[in-house]
Amino acid sequence: MFKKILIANRGEIALRIQRSCSEMGIATVAVHSSADTQAMVVQFADESVCIGPPPSAESYLNMRAIISAAKITGAEAIHPGYGFLAENADFAEMVEAHGLCFIGPTCEHIKTMGDKIAAKKTALKLGLPIVPGSDGAVKSVEQASLIADKINYPVLIKAASGGGGRGMKIVQKKQDMEENFALCRQEALAAFGSEEVYIEKYLPSPRHIEVQVCGDGKGNAQHFWERDCSIQRRHQKVIEEAPSSLLAPRERQKICEQAQECSAKLGYRGAGTFEFLYQDGEFYFIEMNTRIQVEHPVSESICGVDLIAEQILVAAGEKKICSVAPKMLGHAIELRINAEHPETFAPSPGVIENYHAPGGLGVRVDSALFRGYKVPPFYDSLIAKLIIQAPSRKICIERAMRALNEYAIEGINTNIALHKKILATSEFANGKYDIHWLENSLV
Repeated sequence: MFKKILIANRGEIALRIQRSCSEMGIATVAVHSSADTQAMVVQFADESVCIGPPPSAESYLNMRAIISAAKITGAEAIHPGYGFLAENADFAEMVEAHGLCFIGPTCEHIKTMGDKIAAKKTALKLGLPIVPGSDGAVKSVEQASLIADKINYPVLIKAASGGGGRGMKIVQKKQDMEENFALCRQEALAAFGSEEVYIEKYLPSPRHIEVQVCGDGKGNAQHFWERDCSIQRRHQKVIEEAPSSLLAPRERQKICEQAQECSAKLGYRGAGTFEFLYQDGEFYFIEMNTRIQVEHPVSESICGVDLIAEQILVAAGEKKICSVAPKMLGHAIELRINAEHPETFAPSPGVIENYHAPGGLGVRVDSALFRGYKVPPFYDSLIAKLIIQAPSRKICIERAMRALNEYAIEGINTNIALHKKILATSEFANGKYDIHWLENSLV
């Protein structure tokens, strides 16, 4: 087992990783920018190293600085969390080249499944259903129009290296193709450094269903059931829950076992997520995230497992994955608490003047906030995750509303009011929503 792990991230996920390491008796090194000097993980880690100024490119994305910090502190492994360098194949390769362990998949799997075109081809070979569309990258607007004519409008143009809801354009009719094709390529180049795009059929009212898996890199894999992530705004997840209120037991079993089988065939190592769109009784693979995800606590809550610990054990070669799915423990919901205005969604950095987290049975808060903490303006607006677990979905929703009413964050704006609004609707209570519902109905 590792004696010391460097945590190459910030905020709640860095603290989350530190806590698992502490429980496993593993020393931790927290790297941080000068904006995060007072961060909770910096205070709780055994050691800390400032790796640069606030801009991410000069700190949390500075690969050489992170590896140097690992070497000078004697860390044996690096956990990237999510975001930043978590799905950067070059970083994973660099970590291994310096004699350190990258706690995540191999760089080959990150490359293959991180490229959405290659991922779709791989998924098709492994027997997963995919959304109809182009076989590969689309090079011209003429080619794009021919494909769209074949699969019928509306279609979706997507960046091959995209993620986080960026690099996507919906094209409703042929006359709009030229403009949207050019815009999507420009956005893809600006955001991801590659203008490569592909096309797939646009599904008007799907649910977003994803399956959590973990593999040992030796042909063994396990699934941890599915999550429903359909409450979204601008393709960004707002609320996640498990299990999905929509799926029948047979459907759930089938898609989870398919994802598990694909992980095993790939020889996949570590935690990962297969993401699908679900409409009219059919699943369509859209991408695989080769990392731990923001919403992993939902799966932890219904399975009674520490997925961060699973990642570490697998990376250390001390875990052989069991293919038997864990028993499902009731229902879980995660609400993403962001530092933003609940109506305009404008970012809201600033000093936390008062902070009180909710508690009680089945209530978990993953957050690095405390009174006096200054939320910096340089990073993602996610500041906390409220995770609720209960015997049933109905009780889970009631418990979530009670916890939201207890939650006090003063000094900045948050989206707590939006979460209350969502939970109070009959559509959410009845599970009658799709990925467009939030934007079409409430915001």
